[in-house]
Amino acid sequence: MSTPLNWRPAKAPQPVPLVGRFIRLEKLDPRRDREHLWAVFQGPEADQTLWKYLAYGPFTEREDFDHWLDSNAASSDPLFYSVIDLASGQTQGILSLMSIVPEQGRIEIGHIAFGAAMQRTPKGTEAIYLLGKQAFALGNRRLEWKCNNDNARSKRAAERFGFTFEGVFRKHMVTKDHNRDTAWYSITDDEWPAIAAGFERWLSEDNQRPEGQLKTLEACRTGA
Repeated sequence: MSTPLNWRPAKAPQPVPLVGRFIRLEKLDPRRDREHLWAVFQGPEADQTLWKYLAYGPFTEREDFDHWLDSNAASSDPLFYSVIDLASGQTQGILSLMSIVPEQGRIEIGHIAFGAAMQRTPKGTEAIYLLGKQAFALGNRRLEWKCNNDNARSKRAAERFGFTFEGVFRKHMVTKDHNRDTAWYSITDDEWPAIAAGFERWLSEDNQRPEGQLKTLEACRTGA
C-alpha cells in the first residue's frame, strides 16, 4: 500500500489580475475587450488559421461574436482571461483555466486564442507562464493541456512549454462535424519549479533583447 499523501484540495481560481513584464491577464470583460478582440480576431490582420481546431468560430456576424464573448465572460469554468499588452493597452487574446477539479488537484489551460500581434513575441509564452504559476500556487498537483491530435502547432507549443505527452484519446469528440482524437499533455507539481525557472530565464531582460532572444525556452529550461 502506498504512503498517504496528507494532501489537501486545491483552491478554486479567482479572477485576480496577473501581471508580467509584457502582458497583464485580467478576467474577460466584454465592455472593455469587445472592440479590441473583434479587431484582432476578425479584422483584416487576423490569423486566418486561428479557428481551425477550435469548437467555435470564425464569426462572420458581429451578433454571434458578441454572444460568444458574453457567454465566456459569464463562465467560471472555463474561467476566461483577457491578455492585455502592457505597451499599448490593447487586448490581444484570451485563454482560460478550465476543467477545474480542486478536490483532485487538477486544472487545465485551454480555449487559447491569441491574435496575430501576440504571435512570435514573448507575450503568448508569458501568458502560459502566468497561468501555470497561478495554477500551482492554488495547490494543484497537475496542469493539463489538451488539443486536437491533428493540431501540430498546439502540440509543438505544449512541448516547448515543458508539458509531457501522455497519449491520445481516440474518437474523443466530434467538433464541427469532424472526428477529434485528443492529445493529452501535463505538468505535475514536482516538475513545475524547474519548468518555471526556465520560463523566468527566457522572459528575463538578459534573454529578451531588442535584437532578439539569446536562448530558446528549451535551452533556458535545461540550462544548455
